[in-house]
Amino acid sequence: MRKYVTEFIGTFFLVFTVCAAVRAGGALAPIGIGAVLAAMIFVGGHISGGHFNPAVSLAVFVRGRLPLSDLGAYIAAQLVGGLVAAGVASFVVPSSAAPFTVAARDLAAAFVAELIFTFALAYVVLNVATSRDHPNNSFYGLAIGFTVLAGAIAVGGVSGGAFNPAVGVGIAVARVASWSVLWIYLVAPLVAGVAAGAAFRALNPDDVAEVAPATTPVRARAGSGTAG
Repeated sequence: MRKYVTEFIGTFFLVFTVCAAVRAGGALAPIGIGAVLAAMIFVGGHISGGHFNPAVSLAVFVRGRLPLSDLGAYIAAQLVGGLVAAGVASFVVPSSAAPFTVAARDLAAAFVAELIFTFALAYVVLNVATSRDHPNNSFYGLAIGFTVLAGAIAVGGVSGGAFNPAVGVGIAVARVASWSVLWIYLVAPLVAGVAAGAAFRALNPDDVAEVAPATTPVRARAGSGTAG
């Protein structure tokens, strides 16, 4: 149970930061979002792996570090954390700005942007936080946080920069983004998560071959962890 509570807490702070920063119109929102993600990963990585993202959990499952019995509970905890965070952020930070939306002609670009950077995020997670080639590293949280920061800066204006279904649901509920683009935040990241897991398996066959079913975070068991 503590794994699921950790996923709830980490996702709550990530989504709260996203919603609050954007509703407040903060120019440094991408830095705050990347920083809080890195912090929550360092805090929760040793307990749950610090996924805080259904797409990352799916990638870790495909990679072989998260059992099917945990996958649904992780995703549920993340989505509930995102929903609660959206409600709290809407109460704490007023917003007069119109929700972010994407014109019909730009939907394909937004989808590709979410796909590319969610793949990058999940792929970084798998390589810095689950690979046997990086045992006991101290940079995994920063690498993951900086990936989100880079994505938010690069394509935030194109797609909204969710890279996470829990964030996507949260920003729709908090009216940071329009409900009309929610499907992009759900479909593109999940496709990217599967693709990242498959890419890791293809490029690291020896690592995958030695993987045992995971019931505890990798860092706590073998000197490497799952985060994202």
